[in-house]
Amino acid sequence: MTVAPRATRLLLWPKRQMRNHTLPGAWSQCALDEAQLTAVLNALPADHLPPREQIFAALELCEPSRVSVVILGQDPYPTPGHAHGLAFSVTPQTRPLPRSLSNIFKELNEDTGITASCGDLRPWAKQGVLLLNSVLTVSPQTANGHKNIGWQVITTACLRLLDDRPRALILWGKQAQQTAACLRHPDHLRIETPHPSPLSAHRGFFGTRPFSRVNEWLKAKGHAEIDWNTG
Repeated sequence: MTVAPRATRLLLWPKRQMRNHTLPGAWSQCALDEAQLTAVLNALPADHLPPREQIFAALELCEPSRVSVVILGQDPYPTPGHAHGLAFSVTPQTRPLPRSLSNIFKELNEDTGITASCGDLRPWAKQGVLLLNSVLTVSPQTANGHKNIGWQVITTACLRLLDDRPRALILWGKQAQQTAACLRHPDHLRIETPHPSPLSAHRGFFGTRPFSRVNEWLKAKGHAEIDWNTG
């Protein structure tokens, strides 16, 4: 009796892992191996924040040529429904606001007189404020849980694109200051203070007037000032 050969079972990687990825728009010009980005995205667990389609929202809203101000954050808010791809920003319906953002708004009011209640900072991004976290994803309820999957290589490569001319850098906290070490243009405005977190804001964040100082610098350079209202 002739025995039919057994069918060969094909093992296929999920389509998500077979894809190559590029950064949005002109950010794809940064000195980054496409395989590095693909490796980071493939390392993400299924349950991550923000949603996959919002991971690069900060880059999508602000092309490199339009960036006049950089505000660096650590990683997204770990509370589901808060993060939407921009550092320190939350979705419009978020109430109460995260405490770090509340402290930012307190300083904004003391500095400029603006009373902000909506935590969606996209109006800033649309004026050329890059709101970039050094780590672009997080697991729910696990702050800084993705710090070791390789995001810093990606975000540092993006920041290096911004060293071609002077920009205003708002660097809140040691991690932001360390991440921005790759920005070496001698004429950048660097505002370095403690983080607005309740754990550190009273150690030197309040009273630093970052918003008016940035606008004074932009005006002196002949650039448009930022309207810090959030709508």
